[in-house]
Amino acid sequence: MDWLLEALPWIVGGLILALALAAMRRPLGALARLGLRTGAGLGVLWVLSLTGGALGLRLGVNLVNALVLGVLGAPGLGLLVAMDWALSG
Repeated sequence: MDWLLEALPWIVGGLILALALAAMRRPLGALARLGLRTGAGLGVLWVLSLTGGALGLRLGVNLVNALVLGVLGAPGLGLLVAMDWALSG
């Protein structure tokens, strides 16, 4: 019986942690997807920085541009290119 009283806080804490993780499953999944898409956006920006000189693109490889690509996707790339074109001229 004494061992049960010593283990009870760990059991209750584990249940509370399990409930908290179950409640945060969708927001954490959305955050993970955003992180993956932002990483892919950084990869696209890096490739464009290597080949963009031939095309006349000067997009910076930074977190803000990567987030725009991660959230908006291909239309975000068009937006960044259009902003680069509009502000360069």
